[in-house]
Amino acid sequence: MTTTVEPAKPSPTLNPVVGVRVPNRTTGGEFRAVKIVFQRELFRFFNDRIRIVTALVQPILFLFVLGSGLGTVVDLGPGISLRTFFYPGVLGLSVLMTAMMAAASVVWDREYGFLREMLVAPVRRGSLVLGKCLGGAAIAGFEGLVVIAVAGLVHVPYDPLLLIEVFGIQLLLAFTICAFGMMMASRIQQMQSFMALNMLLIMPMYFLSGSLFPSKNLPTWLTVLNRIDPLTYAVDPLRRLVFDHLNVSAAARATLDAGVSWDGWHVPTILEVGVVAGMGALMLSVAIFAFSRSE
Repeated sequence: MTTTVEPAKPSPTLNPVVGVRVPNRTTGGEFRAVKIVFQRELFRFFNDRIRIVTALVQPILFLFVLGSGLGTVVDLGPGISLRTFFYPGVLGLSVLMTAMMAAASVVWDREYGFLREMLVAPVRRGSLVLGKCLGGAAIAGFEGLVVIAVAGLVHVPYDPLLLIEVFGIQLLLAFTICAFGMMMASRIQQMQSFMALNMLLIMPMYFLSGSLFPSKNLPTWLTVLNRIDPLTYAVDPLRRLVFDHLNVSAAARATLDAGVSWDGWHVPTILEVGVVAGMGALMLSVAIFAFSRSE
């Protein structure tokens, strides 16, 4: 019996594995990531004219419509109008709304899959979060400049030092609110959910901050809510700066610009600004930690 031995078949040629080299993380690379995310936020904002206009509608309504309307029935005394009293709170409101909307872009990027592409980049996620916060703060600061520009219409003088100090506090507040929004956006998957939460938080923060009433002689429950509201510690120094440049009586200032106190101790301006900065740093850290564990 003849056995036929078939020739061995040649083994299939294996495709060579192409090595992929991931760049090492460097300080320069982290700064470039922050810069790119920052520039992207500015580019998106300045190419959306509707967003620019609508962000200004509500502050202008509160300042000129509500302020003028209530001013016909509320007399604050000589030398000050209700619109002037509302002005520091409207400065905070303009920043609050714009900064929260800037943070909403994170949820939008998540829905469209762009956020995942950003998170797989060979950079720390903290750099991406920081770039988002800086971009949102710059956008909110720009919107705040528009409200600063109308100061003369509510009898607030265009003193250079006053405007610089007001703008500085606005930028710090904008960064803090952006960090707060990023902290919320780290766990929210849908834009509808973020917008609902956004509306739930913005107006209570504004009303409880003392923007529409002095933070003095309030009921106990309202005093507690006022003191834990982050916006309170930005509106109060803004109002103090504005009143420093107004010609009002000591009695009127003691009533309308009484300031924030903790158990009878009057909180100085520098500490209030420090509270805003501290809350911003804390919420930024929480946002970075949340994004490091997500996706």
